[in-house]
Amino acid sequence: MSGIKLSGDNNGTTSSSSGGMTVREMTRLERIGAHSHIRGLGLDDGLQPRKGGSQGMVGQAKARKAVGVIYRMINEGKIGGRAILLAGKPGTGKTAIAMGLAHQLGDNTPFTTMSGSEVFSLEMSKTEALTQAMRKSIGVQILEETEVMEGEVVEIQIDTSFASGENKSSSKAKGGMEKTGRLTLCTTDMETVYDLGTKMIDALSKEKVTAGDVITIDKASGKVTKLGRSFSRSRDYDAMGTQTRFVQCPEGELQKRKEVVHNVSLHEIDVINSRQQGFLALFAGDTGEIKSEVREQIDAKVVEWKEEGRAKIIPGVLFIDEVHMLDMECFSFLNRALESDMAPVLVIATNRGITNIRGTEYKSPHGIPLDLLDRLMIVSTEPYTHDEILKILSVRCEEEDVEMADDALELLARIGTETSLRYAIQMVITASLAAEKRKSAQVEIEDIKRVYKLFVDVKRSTQYLMEYNKEYMYNELDDNDEFAEDNDDNEADKKEDSMETSP
Repeated sequence: MSGIKLSGDNNGTTSSSSGGMTVREMTRLERIGAHSHIRGLGLDDGLQPRKGGSQGMVGQAKARKAVGVIYRMINEGKIGGRAILLAGKPGTGKTAIAMGLAHQLGDNTPFTTMSGSEVFSLEMSKTEALTQAMRKSIGVQILEETEVMEGEVVEIQIDTSFASGENKSSSKAKGGMEKTGRLTLCTTDMETVYDLGTKMIDALSKEKVTAGDVITIDKASGKVTKLGRSFSRSRDYDAMGTQTRFVQCPEGELQKRKEVVHNVSLHEIDVINSRQQGFLALFAGDTGEIKSEVREQIDAKVVEWKEEGRAKIIPGVLFIDEVHMLDMECFSFLNRALESDMAPVLVIATNRGITNIRGTEYKSPHGIPLDLLDRLMIVSTEPYTHDEILKILSVRCEEEDVEMADDALELLARIGTETSLRYAIQMVITASLAAEKRKSAQVEIEDIKRVYKLFVDVKRSTQYLMEYNKEYMYNELDDNDEFAEDNDDNEADKKEDSMETSP
């Protein structure tokens, strides 16, 4: 379930008029997803699960600790080409644990998410779709040395003059205006004055550089980057705001050689080298199938850069949810791909028990072939307890900005225990809307009861279908089916109860 959260005083647009001018205050919209409350795995430095809903994670202590070990090994680069299976009943937090691992790894480690059914809906072969997903999950840090000037701005002088004669015709400024200037930079050891051209003046103006700022200038591209405000200007209250960042004045020489790191994935390098449009193909999404020869050349070049110390390979994570939707061909490909030198960490999740492998009549645990299961490190998830469901619902109320009374939250937790956690989570925002209709700022028990009557859970829906089964079209349920037998038993129990209560 996902929704929209309004950040503002009145959850809407407010307006005021003064002197014929209308001023509107626009609210900020934030997307709320099913796992937007997850911020990490909620582990301490010893990989022990914290209590109290740390980083949005509640319960599943053993599974979180196991995935924490995987996280530590990924960070140290010791687990490339391994596979982990998250197995458990529906609604036991498998996807939440995977999302927590993604947040824990950070932005520099590639994390690719896909569903098992996506492989069959793309306009390419199944193995090509899996290959692209795996190469998206392998990062390459390309190291590059560049010359920069870094220092504190002492003074900026910009002069504007009118160009005349030959200079007027060659001037690029509008109306024959020509800009010149001087920039004074200093470090703790030296101070130098530089002459500025029109291009550099525009770059400094764009970054709003003033005296007291610490900046870097790339000599090759002329790019200006503002690092912050010098500590020596910390008392200039008029020249700073709440977001001002203070840094030390640089030491040593003004001109330095710095190492710049570019983070890309192998798939991005594949697309750039296989399409005429280059980077444009990445934004368009029309990558198509990539020839194996191109990938072999890129792999050889990346290995060469790694040996020369110019690049570093980062094995990321490929997360495949609903992995039982893959067929034997996909499983065979994954089995072989995990043996590659440049393979990511494969994390797969399923809620199936012993079932058929897709496209075959063979049964296997979780619908996965036994030879692939033998490669997996299996992490099982357990059903949540009543207290854990209560805490999860409390976290979701905070995430969705819903005020709920304690007795209403307890009732909702009991509903989640008897039905499902997902159903209870979906009732949070609907109960909030019911409370708003009563013009109440807090969700009470009556709101939970009203929503419970409006939206039925799976068990009540199934019971309704059993009672009115014959009135539906294309009914294929036989009298010998398990559902029919259970329904007959329920009807018999109802008759016995009515006979006992009747006089």
